[in-house]
Parts: sequence; C-alpha cells; structure tokens
Amino acid sequence: MISVFKFLIILRMFSDHNQTFSMSVHTDVKRVTTHILQAMKAKGEKIAMLTAYDYSMARILDAAGVDVLLVGDSASNVMAGHETTLPITLDQMIYHASSVVRAVNRALVVVDLPFGTYQGNSKLALESTIRIMKEAGAHAVKLEGGGEIAESIRRILKAGVPVMGHLGLTPQSIYKFGTYTVRAREEAEAEKLMEDAKILQELGCFAIVLEKIPAHLTKKVSEALVIPTIGIGGGVDADGQVLVTHDMLGITKDFQPRFLRRYLELFEVIQKATEAYIVDVKRRDFPSDKEQY
Repeated sequence: MISVFKFLIILRMFSDHNQTFSMSVHTDVKRVTTHILQAMKAKGEKIAMLTAYDYSMARILDAAGVDVLLVGDSASNVMAGHETTLPITLDQMIYHASSVVRAVNRALVVVDLPFGTYQGNSKLALESTIRIMKEAGAHAVKLEGGGEIAESIRRILKAGVPVMGHLGLTPQSIYKFGTYTVRAREEAEAEKLMEDAKILQELGCFAIVLEKIPAHLTKKVSEALVIPTIGIGGGVDADGQVLVTHDMLGITKDFQPRFLRRYLELFEVIQKATEAYIVDVKRRDFPSDKEQY
C-alpha cells in the first residue's frame, strides 16, 4: 500500500506526462484496431485490456497505453452496486460507453451488450448494437455465449460491426451456473468450449474473452485459434489479459479472487485523504489564505 504523499506524487507525474501526451496526441498516436490486435497475436505481443466506465478514468488508462478498453456490464457491480451484471440497461451502457469514447485517443473501445438485448432475438441484437455504435461511438461490441447466439453474431457482423466473443464463466448466465467457480474443468464442457471458440472464429469474431477456465485449456484454445484470446483467470497463455480496473487499483475492497493482482490499494489511500480533508475543514485549516479569493 502506498502513502497519500506518494499517491499525490504519482498523480503529479501523470499530470506532467499527460500534458506532453495531449500536445502530441493528434500527430503521433496510432489508434488500436481489430487488425492491429490480430497482428499483435501473430507477433506474440500480449494485449493489455482493462475496463472503463467514465471519462476521467478512461483518459488515464488511454494515456498509459492500454490496448483495449472494455465498457463492461460489470459497471452494474462496480458503479451501481448490484450483486450481478443482469440489472444494467442498454441506456445505462450507452451512457458509460459515450463517456469513455470521449476520453480515448488510442485504445479500441469495446462495449458489452447487456443481458436481454441479444439472447434469442437477432433483430433485437442488431438494434441494440446500432444504438451503441451510433449513440456512444463505440468501436466494437462483446457478447457472451457460443453457438446458441450464432445468429445474433452473424447479423451484427453483416452490419459491419466488429464482435468480441466471451466464453467460460459468463456472468450474465450466473443463475444458470449457480456459482462463480472455474468453468470447463470436466472434459465434456471443455470440448464444448473449444467447439464454441471455433464457431465464434468461423463466424468472424475478432477476439474471444476466456473467463475463469483452467490454464491448460486456455493454452489449447489459444493455440487452436487464429484470432486473439483475452484471459481473465485463465492463465498466462492467453494472447492478452483483462482485469476490472477498480479491482486492479484496489478501489473495490472485498473482492479477492485468486486471479486478481492489486497494483495499488486506493481504497485506503482515498479514505485517508478524505479523512485528512475532513479534519482540515473542521479545524478551519482549509481553505488557507492562499486558497481563497
């Protein structure tokens, strides 16, 4: 855990870097595309992906050089406090996505289609996608599932919209699974996942998220596919990795899965900064003579 003082130094360093970045952003920044991700896999270069739900955080992550920003339906948990991803609506996803898109100069922005906007109805899937692309300005969408949603994927791709797949633990189906434990441990489910991965590739998906499956299966799927795989809780052999940014930064305090590495503990840092502010206000130490007009 870092101190408040060190955290402020980090913010200052980012501010100085961001000023330089913003001056050159229109001249030397190359946008990440689905084609670039394919080239990265071919070269063996790992893909770094994180979630983003708002302008301020997305701006920081983009300036840091993240390859893909996922506007995940995990906003239902992280931003709204719901137990699952199911309650978030299409309108809410568009709000979060449009905030992220406005902040981004480099990263590819992928947006989750929320629960109920594509399953079993390919026409609705296309309508939902069109709203995300037109109203938010997103670059691609992500859908959970394999062969059972093939028609929805096919229809979206025919409209010219890039699609990222998602297999393994699919949070929108949590009530079907009944648990967040590792998926595809058994041979039958592992074979089904491999089959679904190949179906998604054949349909034209540009990448697939593999969530919480055994590392050996991630390696097997990644080697069998031409398109990139993005792992979360699936081991190092995926072509890239994704984490929820609020988990990675330690803003969410109680979530402790095995696959999560916390790079900061911002819950405590922000809490201590807030406590210091409250004390200064109560003592009439803030604002000082130099901090007023």
